[in-house]
Amino acid sequence: MLVLVLAAAGMGLAQKYDGPRPEKPDLPYLKHADNLIPTEAADAKEEKKKDDTLYIIDGPNSTAKTPLSSPVFLFQEGKIQAEKLALYKLESKSGRREILFSPKKRLNAVPIRIDVHRLSSDNLYRIEVEDTLSNGEYSFSPEGSNQVFCFEVY
Repeated sequence: MLVLVLAAAGMGLAQKYDGPRPEKPDLPYLKHADNLIPTEAADAKEEKKKDDTLYIIDGPNSTAKTPLSSPVFLFQEGKIQAEKLALYKLESKSGRREILFSPKKRLNAVPIRIDVHRLSSDNLYRIEVEDTLSNGEYSFSPEGSNQVFCFEVY
């Protein structure tokens, strides 16, 4: 019986992911069946006001769009660790997207829960949003970075 369990475990490790792969590392791609759509990569501008920090991304909407309220992403890890990505909802106002981090206000930005699963030994990951997303603008950002990867749910 132990031999069967060990053989089954070994078969699970030997399986390889054979679906579409991201063209570039360190960029989340929206997965639509066998098509991958790159998220919009940008650097958020930082504005400090007292204890608050406002991050601003140019443009009212992302160029990467999905109709899926529970999107799935593929991510080829390079310099950015997949587990260090956080997902946030952005506000679109005055022709730009923004997110406010304020330690004193109740409206502080809270990351959206995601699941990160390793698909292959060459650091390919599948990222799934745990909850459904409402229509709007969203962004992944690595911890401690102003780099953002934006997309829109419509």
